[in-house]
Amino acid sequence: MKRITAWRRRPWAGYAVVLAALAAIGAIYAGFSPRTDRAEAQTTAQAAQDLKNGQQLFNKNCASCHGLNAEGTKDAKGNPIAPSLIGVGAASVDFQVGSGRMPAANPGAQMPRKTPIPEFNTSIKTDYEEKDKREAAERQKAQAEKNLSDLSAYVASLGGGPEVPPASAVDPKTGNVALGGKLFRTNCAQCHNFTGQGGALTGGKYAPSLSNPDVTPTQMYEAMLTGPQAMPVFNDTTLTPKDKQAIIAYLVQTREEPNPGGNGLGRIGPVTEGLAGWLVGIGLLVLAAMWITAKKPKKLKKS
Repeated sequence: MKRITAWRRRPWAGYAVVLAALAAIGAIYAGFSPRTDRAEAQTTAQAAQDLKNGQQLFNKNCASCHGLNAEGTKDAKGNPIAPSLIGVGAASVDFQVGSGRMPAANPGAQMPRKTPIPEFNTSIKTDYEEKDKREAAERQKAQAEKNLSDLSAYVASLGGGPEVPPASAVDPKTGNVALGGKLFRTNCAQCHNFTGQGGALTGGKYAPSLSNPDVTPTQMYEAMLTGPQAMPVFNDTTLTPKDKQAIIAYLVQTREEPNPGGNGLGRIGPVTEGLAGWLVGIGLLVLAAMWITAKKPKKLKKS
């Protein structure tokens, strides 16, 4: 006891106690604090694995046309076969592959929209009544979404470019429909028709219809952001994110509107309505008049 008391009276004893207390606090904190370094290491490893999966998918489905390094390819005469994908960004890949335009089996003037290949088909129905079928469909859809995300991330890692927009940026419920209609008629109606029905262009190209429910708000945003095929690019300087969201809100509301008169006739307006009126309405009247006048009157009986 006397030895402890004598030790405490030494001038450096206070510093030793403080250092010991700090060491004990540090040890306790390290024991109970989350291991952020381990979490970061796991995140980095997962990201590397996702990029590797994206590279494998690219080599399998895209490299034959776009080149092993996505540099693009040309034929023997130097004419481009497939463009370079360096710098196109994740949004362009998500749009082209998610809409089934790529991989392209028969390249032509314009790639039509079609059902994506199974590896990237995110539109799989999961509303089966049987539990086994529903769970299998959900797993297949989740894997397709991951494959599409990994492929997009891999191409983006080669040279950057526009990213896939977040869900909040493409929510049609928060867009200004009136503003969207004005912007759409100003910038898009020349090709897509003022209700988004689409139309023919030059050189075998065409503006696709936007009234198809399979055309998702995300794909609409990505098309404006990347300018696929004959479409010009509407970057955030030309059309702000709020402007794009407003256009999406207008298109979604327009295609959900009912047609009280029956067939909408493409919603082109008085041109098709007048044509239908002449061909159907007046045509039927003319046929009726011809039928009436063609009947021979019966001879009057002699009284």
